Amino acid sequence: MTDAHSEIPAIDIAPFLNGDEADKRAVAEAVAKACREIGFLVISGHGLPKEALDTAISKGFDFFDLSSEVKSKWHPTGTARQRGYHRVATRSLASTIGEKTPPDLRESVFLGPVDDHRTHYAHLPEAETAYAANIVPDEPAGFDSALVDLYRGFERLSLDMLRIFAVALDLPESHFQPLMTRHFSIFGMHHYPVLEADAEPGQLRAGAHTDFGAMTILAMTEGKGGLEAKTPDGRWAPVLPKPGDLVVNLGDMMERWTNDRWVSTLHRVVVPETGDAQSRRMSIGFFVHPNFDADIRCIPSCLEDGAAPRHPDITAGGHIRMKIDASHKAA
Repeated sequence: MTDAHSEIPAIDIAPFLNGDEADKRAVAEAVAKACREIGFLVISGHGLPKEALDTAISKGFDFFDLSSEVKSKWHPTGTARQRGYHRVATRSLASTIGEKTPPDLRESVFLGPVDDHRTHYAHLPEAETAYAANIVPDEPAGFDSALVDLYRGFERLSLDMLRIFAVALDLPESHFQPLMTRHFSIFGMHHYPVLEADAEPGQLRAGAHTDFGAMTILAMTEGKGGLEAKTPDGRWAPVLPKPGDLVVNLGDMMERWTNDRWVSTLHRVVVPETGDAQSRRMSIGFFVHPNFDADIRCIPSCLEDGAAPRHPDITAGGHIRMKIDASHKAA
């Protein structure tokens, strides 16, 4: 199931989604191995509609071609940091692991949950930012609906991946489903423009970091200066999905859930040569965060007899807040 040209396991998940119990177990075992060993996998047979992805990418390139003045109409104000448009070099992902580097060379559009759960969490003021209203660009025409459609597609796929994860962890297939009824997953469309000037020392398109949530599902266009994952022996391996394939990587929450049995891996997006026209690329990530009040406690199958969990119980919202606070202190 692994592509001979890549160090990242490649797995067809269609037999799990469409097959019998033996098929499901085979896929789940392959996924479990990838999650233990590197925390990254490339998936095919995922069912994410190609038309929805192609439309969003095409309109996304058109959006990022607009002037900075126009794009900034959708920049958020206040505390809703992961909503709307964010221009190039305004964030530094390496700061989340305590590194001080120049800001990342990418621009982004973020969406939060499409369903409105603010009333449900009105009694939890700390949940306000997680469920903040979206700021969705409506230029070019149809871009807003394309983003929402693709969010829904990733949302469905995340539930399928959690079914696979459950079986891989010797849990009932539906184990994670009740924890996703009011999720606060983040959708990010990231544009990496051609570099017009040399990067500063230590500057990357996206600095080395781990993701905070349960997992991330990524779609990306081809282009020089792409994604790399850190291998267990400390090397940086390029992540090169075939056309139509998606990348899945674990986040810190899943590592915590599995008592560190599964790994949340450092990854980065490297800088191409200045002026290389083939380096323009797009990456779309769906960062899976369960219900804000979901319990993140050690999964029983990941705990040896007589051993204590490595991490105390926490809620999903508390975990994300802890990671954000730690990154702010490091910065």
